[in-house]
Amino acid sequence: MTVAAGGAFAVAGSLLHPAGPPTTASPRQVTTPAAVEAVVETTVRSETKAASAAKASGPSKFTDEKATAYFRSRWKDGTAKRVRDIRTTGRYLRIYTNLPESAGNSKTAITLCKRGLEYLAEQGERNPVVFVQAKYGGNGNPVLANILGPDDDDCRVTHPKPR
Repeated sequence: MTVAAGGAFAVAGSLLHPAGPPTTASPRQVTTPAAVEAVVETTVRSETKAASAAKASGPSKFTDEKATAYFRSRWKDGTAKRVRDIRTTGRYLRIYTNLPESAGNSKTAITLCKRGLEYLAEQGERNPVVFVQAKYGGNGNPVLANILGPDDDDCRVTHPKPR
């Protein structure tokens, strides 16, 4: 941030254009505290949008469209309606739901976990890992049911053994 004549602040170009190269704004671009506040508020709103994608409260740029289509075409029951997003990374499948944190090892969470296993099996995954996660809250998206690999076979929440 640089100080312009008369004590008004000018915002560096990196704040105005986070993806662009850093430049110094002229005092005429942002010359009042209200203008600075507007730029900061816009930046915060953009960051909040990105954070909501990380919360997995609905589809995002990380959504696995193939898995989502599979689930939608295969199941249309009350359990399926709990799914808010499905994301994969390698052999890991994460099913984000609108279930509360208190639904750990619930029938719905276990069913979604088994469905995730079925999906990964059809994709040819030999060592599947599935996480069914609660809606976003104070603890993020807590795990409600999981499979941590070939030695885990019941979808009940398990924790890896310490090494």
